[in-house]
Amino acid sequence: MSGWLKIVGLGPGAASMITPEVSAALLEASDVVGYVPYVNRVAPREGLIRHGSDNREEINRAEQALQLAFEGHRVAVVSSGDPGVFAMASAVFEALEAGDSRWRSIDIQVLPGISAMLAASARAGAPLGHDFCCINLSDNLKPWSLIEKRLRLSAEADFAMAFYNPRSKARPVGFERTLKVLREVCEPERLIIFARAVSTPDEAIGVTTLAKATPEMADMRTLVIVGSSQTRRIERMKSPGADEDQAPLVYTPRSVC
Repeated sequence: MSGWLKIVGLGPGAASMITPEVSAALLEASDVVGYVPYVNRVAPREGLIRHGSDNREEINRAEQALQLAFEGHRVAVVSSGDPGVFAMASAVFEALEAGDSRWRSIDIQVLPGISAMLAASARAGAPLGHDFCCINLSDNLKPWSLIEKRLRLSAEADFAMAFYNPRSKARPVGFERTLKVLREVCEPERLIIFARAVSTPDEAIGVTTLAKATPEMADMRTLVIVGSSQTRRIERMKSPGADEDQAPLVYTPRSVC
């Protein structure tokens, strides 16, 4: 049987957010390759081999997946969210370009998933309703000077911004520096959404302003969305029978004033 390689997105966390296309690919796969926590999201079953590896082994796992597929295995490379957004699709193609030329005959497909950015935006309302950009704040693969340049130019262009990997134990000061850059460009009342562990039991959505935001509001499970100058907040009332007001809605209008 001919092998194939499908690079799939598992969505932000909930099984209900995995697309039917991805679910079908996982059922057909003989091997699942990925970062250990993501591989563990795929239920074990007879005939399936799960290959988990460390977070910083992207190229090694991509090469492993390509070789398995070349040998005739049906391989699913898993990422959280969407595999094309700061995830394994690029790593696989990087390994393909630099690796064994015979790998280029492999049947390779990228199957999209719901990204954390889009899931967080939907939970909050529609903060990405107009022009926006997405920036990975990790400096593992690029220098901080480049991150700062992109932050500053994006803020000056008045994009809404979505930030991945804002803060970790290994990089505790990155988000603090991010807030400093934003405060040099943006007004203090600029809205910021902290969306943690969206679609999981640990989900928490917080809305504040740039003036009130602190680095401790974010960690590696948090997707941060910074609104543009046009982004608005709608306060809501209690629904019938409820004890508390509903969470506010945040959206960015489709037109610019």
